[in-house]
Amino acid sequence: MSAIPPPISMLAELTHRCPLACPYCSNPLELLKSDGELPTEVWAGIFRQAADLGVLQLHLSGGEPAARRDLADLVGAAREAGLYVNLITSGIGLTEARLDALEARGLDHVQLSLQGVSAAVADRIGGYAGGFDRKMAVAHSIARRGLPLTVNAVMHRHNLDQLPQAIALAAELGARRIEVACVQFYGWALKNRTALQPSRAQVAAAKVTVEAARDSYKGRMQIDFVPPDYYADYPKACMGGWGSTGLNIAPDGTVLPCHAAQTIPGLSFPKVTDLPLADIWYRSDAFMAFRGTDYLPDICQGCARRDRDFGGCRCQAMALAGDARAADPVCRHSPHRGLVDRLLAEADDRPLEATDFTYRR
Repeated sequence: MSAIPPPISMLAELTHRCPLACPYCSNPLELLKSDGELPTEVWAGIFRQAADLGVLQLHLSGGEPAARRDLADLVGAAREAGLYVNLITSGIGLTEARLDALEARGLDHVQLSLQGVSAAVADRIGGYAGGFDRKMAVAHSIARRGLPLTVNAVMHRHNLDQLPQAIALAAELGARRIEVACVQFYGWALKNRTALQPSRAQVAAAKVTVEAARDSYKGRMQIDFVPPDYYADYPKACMGGWGSTGLNIAPDGTVLPCHAAQTIPGLSFPKVTDLPLADIWYRSDAFMAFRGTDYLPDICQGCARRDRDFGGCRCQAMALAGDARAADPVCRHSPHRGLVDRLLAEADDRPLEATDFTYRR
């Protein structure tokens, strides 16, 4: 294969702790306890390694990163390493004093999750009473400070019909960008797929809403749309291709090509406390496993889209087809596409009323 480029971005999952219990959380079903989290000084060393490796953007995530008392110190260490620092947060736990500290240490950007456009909807989905009101207070504080804000509107069966209101709320909060991120089925979302999967009509209406909003808000707010995979004819190039543009580091230092990579059996993921980050990126078996296209089945090797989508998502192939080397079942040419079509038909047949969630606890 051609020379491996350095990663552009890194997602640092500082903790699995979170006051919310969202049923679509991308964290694993087995959550790491706080005593397994890396300490401040180890994370600071990782940030320096990442910068030396070529990483430009650092995304501090969780769980809820504000659960870390050393969050301001971690932001400062990342900025000292020369990284652009984006905080991905629910907003819960970000007091005025903590925002002051984060701003003083050089935080570049905030990405605020949105579970719904009202307390009734958002608090039910997040499993946390009062969360919506606290989130709105944090959003207004971010706006007063002039910190760049992205609203991450996580959409699914129970709130996709509120998409116009979600976009309007993001604009009202002063967001420069909204990511309309339809739930993808990994982690807790896979466990809750029946409750979360939207109908075909909901997805079609969402596409119309996004296109109209892009015209309405042009020049004021960028609108990105991540449609649900199952409703596509072709898969996306997950993460831009396995091990090609970014990496994730779990709270205990395990280095992953993506959030869900540990769902693939037979792969061993090294820890950055055991090996240098550069060695893991360029030479570890886990990162080499699905790089490029050599591993793909014959049906993908002859496809004109092979070098565009790289056969799709390996974790999705594992979840649906039970084989991480299979053509992504989302692809209309995949021999496993029938699995997806059945799920779509079942979603259309189900009524849209409230369904019980299995909450992340």
